Amino acid sequence: MNTKPEVIREGFNIAAYNTMGISATSRFFAEVDTLEELKEVLAFARDQHLPMYFLGGGSNVLFVDDYDGLLIRMNIKGKEIQNENDDHLLLKAGAGENWHELVMYCVEKGWGGIENLSLIPGSTGAAPIQNIGAYGVELDQVFVSLEAIEVSTGERRTFSKEECRFGYRDSIFKNELKGEYVICSVVLRLQKHPEITPSYKALTNALAEKGISKPTIRDISNTVIEIRESKLPDPSKIGNTGSFFKNPVISKDQFHTLQKEYPEIPHYPAGDEIKIPAAWLIDQCGWKGKRFGDAGVHKMQALVIVNYGNATGPEIWDLANKIQHSVQQKFGIALTPEVNIIG
Repeated sequence: MNTKPEVIREGFNIAAYNTMGISATSRFFAEVDTLEELKEVLAFARDQHLPMYFLGGGSNVLFVDDYDGLLIRMNIKGKEIQNENDDHLLLKAGAGENWHELVMYCVEKGWGGIENLSLIPGSTGAAPIQNIGAYGVELDQVFVSLEAIEVSTGERRTFSKEECRFGYRDSIFKNELKGEYVICSVVLRLQKHPEITPSYKALTNALAEKGISKPTIRDISNTVIEIRESKLPDPSKIGNTGSFFKNPVISKDQFHTLQKEYPEIPHYPAGDEIKIPAAWLIDQCGWKGKRFGDAGVHKMQALVIVNYGNATGPEIWDLANKIQHSVQQKFGIALTPEVNIIG
């Protein structure tokens, strides 16, 4: 097969397709709306021996150079109830559905389970890749299965929750199967009569301030949105990818050593280890609000690196590296980017 599918464009500037607003050119670009289009595009890429990268909402990627391959934006939509009983339902959603819009759809319907994940940027298909989470809830708590296409063969495969090997901001699709499958749809198990017991401190405090003692899922969603909007910049106004780094997880021994020097260090249990907020570490190193040309650290949230206008990918990445170095020097902790670095 040598003919280029109609959906593929050449020499495409992707500034509008990544929330950091980085101007970079992809050799080929395709926006696919159906499984058939996806299979055509994959066949072309295999025939041309092209490297590929799959874009969702473009909210979890930093381009540090032009991309000499095929960028595929998944735009496969659709929502359907697969199964239901008196208490639960299984909702199947296309990978191209906007995640926040899917959450709002479920809140409108009164279906509980993902309201804590309101306003997380990106697509539904990208959500399982890093097992998105916020305010005490992670995707794997409601996840049932996903359908994916194997890039090398075009074969369809269903992955169970166990097969996805979810971890903290992690899954098999970030590790052994990275780049080998493209997610087409996701199935979630939602509650028809949700029992609301928020445990995340910032959320319970915000609800208490509003005088809400028995919150509904709409209360939870609205409050999460308010908190996120107060802390995180809107990518449509200022380029960013949300949290740039993962919250590091360290051993209890390392934590106790640090706690002696920094008694106020915030921390959370993470199995047999301890999770430390990356934002606190970065803030302690004096980065919050710093700006270098058009690349900077947000003045309200140290975990967010921003593009004030015309920063380049390498400028953003250089700033990220400097932050990593200073946190390593001060605390002996290695920060890992949550975003994918491409180029």
